[in-house]
Amino acid sequence: MTTKQKAYIALTLTSTVWGTSWVASKLGVQNVPGLEVASIRQLIAGVLLLSFFFIKGEKLPSKKEFLWLTMMALLLFVSANGIATVALKTIPSGMGALISALYPLCVVIIERLFFRNTKITALTFTGLLLGIGGIALVFYDNAFHSHTEGYSWGAILSLIAMLSWSIGTIVLSRSKLKINPYYATGWEMLISSFILMIMLGISGNSIPIVQIPYQSWAAIAYLVIASNLITFAAFIYSMKHLEPAMASLYAYINPIVAIFVGSFLIDEKITWKIIIGSIITLVGVYLVNQSLRKQKEQLAVISDADGM
Repeated sequence: MTTKQKAYIALTLTSTVWGTSWVASKLGVQNVPGLEVASIRQLIAGVLLLSFFFIKGEKLPSKKEFLWLTMMALLLFVSANGIATVALKTIPSGMGALISALYPLCVVIIERLFFRNTKITALTFTGLLLGIGGIALVFYDNAFHSHTEGYSWGAILSLIAMLSWSIGTIVLSRSKLKINPYYATGWEMLISSFILMIMLGISGNSIPIVQIPYQSWAAIAYLVIASNLITFAAFIYSMKHLEPAMASLYAYINPIVAIFVGSFLIDEKITWKIIIGSIITLVGVYLVNQSLRKQKEQLAVISDADGM
């Protein structure tokens, strides 16, 4: 099997498993607080990852690296993953996945407002409108069929989580620190698990470990093994060996997988409005990504011309 074929298998794994992870998280929080599910998940995954690197002889991070890892843990695994898990208590898994897919739109807006290094072209603007409009349609239709208390609050939490992920992505792309991404992720997971545990203790909304039902433990085990470890490695592999446009396809497939698997396994409502709204949203995200790619290509051409 060639490297390219392995990369396509890794992309398929990333696209499907990360989509089902939203459903697994939804199953996990049905009987256990979201903060508790997230903290246990990150603790186990972090310990496993770090144990592997310590056995290989990896040294401890410096003080500067540890502070950076703590900041990334707050952005990516506490404010993003942790809050997104809490939100799933009151919103469908498909909607959570769809909102998270909006992060490229958020990145464009943040980059434009604070760094002035992106342009809001006609293509970008169209993508932003479609993304927001599609989400609005899905939100409205889900609200019509949902009788869950706190549905709107869950949607707001998902948006906050997506915003945090967007900020974390920007910070990560601008970082000058040279540290193994797998090793860094292990530390971020471990650090975030302790922060989430503190938040859980402050909330006073937790249940004893021995009272966590089998369904939630099974969901956590799936999230740790399939999502945190196997699929994360597959994601990095596909990013290394495929063109960026091809490797990023997982972002468009994840929400669709979450919507249909959620409908099949936990009877989440799925209507034509939800399907159409999801497609509109993903088309919007695609257009924004295309506009960014074109801007990068134009900058590369200008840079090459200046260097002649």
